[in-house]
Amino acid sequence: MAIFTPSQRKKATVLAQITYANPFDPARIRIERQALGKLFKGNHAIWSYLTDSNDLHNIDALNEMMTQVVNDARSNILESKTRNDDDLRLYEDMVFYLLYEDTRDGLEQMLAKPQTLNDASFMQRHYARFKKQFDHYLSLPDITMPSGHLSPHVYAVFFQIRRAFENIFNCLVGQSQPMAKLRQSVWQSLFTHDERLYVRGLYARMADFTTLITGPSGTGKELVARAIGQSRYIPFDPRHNQFTEHYSESFFSLNLSAMSPTLIESELFGHKRGTFTGATSDRKGWLEVCPALGAVFLDEIGELDLTIQVKLLRVLQSRTFQRLGESKDRHFAGKIIAATNRDLPLEMQSKTFREDLYYRLCSDIITTPSLAEQLSDEPQDLTRLVTFILKRLLGDDALDALPKVLACIHEQLGDEYPWPGNIRELQQCVSNILIRGCYQPRTCVQDVDPREALKTLTEQGTLSADALLNRYCHWMYEKLGNYEAAAAQLGLDRRTVKKRVDEAALEH
Repeated sequence: MAIFTPSQRKKATVLAQITYANPFDPARIRIERQALGKLFKGNHAIWSYLTDSNDLHNIDALNEMMTQVVNDARSNILESKTRNDDDLRLYEDMVFYLLYEDTRDGLEQMLAKPQTLNDASFMQRHYARFKKQFDHYLSLPDITMPSGHLSPHVYAVFFQIRRAFENIFNCLVGQSQPMAKLRQSVWQSLFTHDERLYVRGLYARMADFTTLITGPSGTGKELVARAIGQSRYIPFDPRHNQFTEHYSESFFSLNLSAMSPTLIESELFGHKRGTFTGATSDRKGWLEVCPALGAVFLDEIGELDLTIQVKLLRVLQSRTFQRLGESKDRHFAGKIIAATNRDLPLEMQSKTFREDLYYRLCSDIITTPSLAEQLSDEPQDLTRLVTFILKRLLGDDALDALPKVLACIHEQLGDEYPWPGNIRELQQCVSNILIRGCYQPRTCVQDVDPREALKTLTEQGTLSADALLNRYCHWMYEKLGNYEAAAAQLGLDRRTVKKRVDEAALEH
């Protein structure tokens, strides 16, 4: 007896594709449509926050169809004397899908109530239930399944998948094509384009791939980094019924533009007591604190001083580093995630960013779209984003405030407002409207001639020495076009010039 009849094999071939499909790839929806036919509900092509609840109806229909095909196949496997490996692989793929769906409620509870991860009784019950189902379908007499996966590994992958889905689905909001591509790209960064290969062994080597997130300021690069950093694979230990690390303690963020080079080195590498003024004790840096399954996020990597770039390059090449004031090599086993709004190829041309470091960073690149790009493709995303922001600010009262906030935005800014500050500006806009009933965007620096403004204010004698230097740095920056040239002309450090240009912008 064969495992599948010809019609069952045809259906199983389609259904099995869902198991390893990127849930944010439009191809996943196409597979669902093909599998369900007339049973498919909705007219959506992508999954995103606040999508139609018909998605859940499709999942229920898929589960019912998959269960019937799998149970029939299991009976045939037990009765059959000859088993085709390709058919066994189809069967196994569908079983993994069903096991995940059967386990999903418990996984969601672990995320909704993280304390359950430390509840030995809950974890023991949940894993025991999973393993019973795993053994029922996959530990069959005289059968070796093609993948050879063990239940603790599959359980760990399921928990990673659930974390990744929650982090991406609930935080990267919008139904525009740019946002759909971003969600798809983040998932691929975690599981690669070949999830079967990932589950088979690549999961253990993902720290070797540095992720670089590029995009304009205010577009959610840290959200992307956090989604990746808190969604890494964490093994499950069946002897103690717990995961070997807690996902919430695995992400360490460092904003490089906000600190001096010495402080960056201390935060990143750690230091020995007495190395510099204020170093009153030995200190571990983030590279040392970060566990092997964690991630260090370096925000604004384009601002990194050249001398520190050399040290970071060594970390990426050899996985070793030294605390400030020490010569002892220490090992970094985690993952590096970096982000920048700067054009790094241009920075390399101007010799302010090392080419060899760039090529260590660019094995995995994600680009976040501007808010203008999102709204140009899907204007209704403004409503979705405002709703998302209001829910975080007001909870259950969000929908009551939504009409007024949207009305203010449309009346005061219009439909063509370019949102130069992106999502960050939209968040502040919503907050301003809630507090003051209006939003007044700051005048763009480019709209004011810095030379005329500086001349007028100097003649009036209303500027402090600090403000005068801010405006002068801004003028030189506008004149020369980049921070490095302005710094050279002024005899100042590039960071100082950037800081004063930013402060001048805030003065307007």
